[in-house]
Amino acid sequence: MTIGSLQNETADVRLIVDAKAKLGEGSVWDNESNKLYWIDIEGRKFHIYDPATRQDKAFSVGERPGTVVPAGKGKALIALQSGIHSIDVKTGALAFITDPIKNPNIRFNDGKCDPSGRFWVGTMHLQYVKGAAVLFRFDPDHSVHTMLTDVTISNGIVWSPDKRTMYYVDTPTGKVDAFDFDNKTGEISNRRTVINVPSELGSPDGMTIDSEGKLWTALWGGSAVARWDPASGKLLQKIGVPAANVSSCAFGDKDFKTLYITTAQDDKHPLSGGLFAARLAIKGVRAEKYKGAVN
Repeated sequence: MTIGSLQNETADVRLIVDAKAKLGEGSVWDNESNKLYWIDIEGRKFHIYDPATRQDKAFSVGERPGTVVPAGKGKALIALQSGIHSIDVKTGALAFITDPIKNPNIRFNDGKCDPSGRFWVGTMHLQYVKGAAVLFRFDPDHSVHTMLTDVTISNGIVWSPDKRTMYYVDTPTGKVDAFDFDNKTGEISNRRTVINVPSELGSPDGMTIDSEGKLWTALWGGSAVARWDPASGKLLQKIGVPAANVSSCAFGDKDFKTLYITTAQDDKHPLSGGLFAARLAIKGVRAEKYKGAVN
């Protein structure tokens, strides 16, 4: 792959929470509270960062969380090892909803809500068994649908601004795939690869999208996040991060021009495991909340 000339904004990345997370992940902006939700999978914690006060609050959830999404009215959905729960963002109180996995060797890993408020969440085997994972869709009526099988590490997922395309990462493939997306039914079709991530850049992990329809992927093992054109597959920009394992990214703040970045701890970077942020010229797209009823 010919990368060509890139814009690099390494100097603009700043540490905002020295969280020392074992495995930071799942960043998503809550539009209702103007706060960032994120998780520490191996630290068994749910974090809420408030940029207005620069305070980060963490709740212990007692088991591995895979991802979290806003659910409105002071609640979020959190996918824990034992199933999908609601969580009160003021108290940390959990309420069980459903467990579609029912396998102690498989856990949830990453997910987001589509434009109609359905919660898409994937899985992975604790021993990284190839093809053992799936991608679920949890609808507002609490029905669960298996949308993809033969997945290894289900990861970043996002929808185009026109709601017609879903982008998806199964990390070990080194690819970002696209699907035709029917927003009325939640069905997907016509899977194809739109981005091949060169192995020397790391592996694609969490993902978000900007207002121009360009994709941003966290690069696990690559110390960076990258911006891609899904129409051409071209790498447009790379932002260096002082951690080897960059796990997720999400646009936030009131103007959606701050890119928040989660990382995992490693032995070579003293700030690894921190929550980082970069101010960008481009705006992100608002993340959707879950639109079903929660306790």
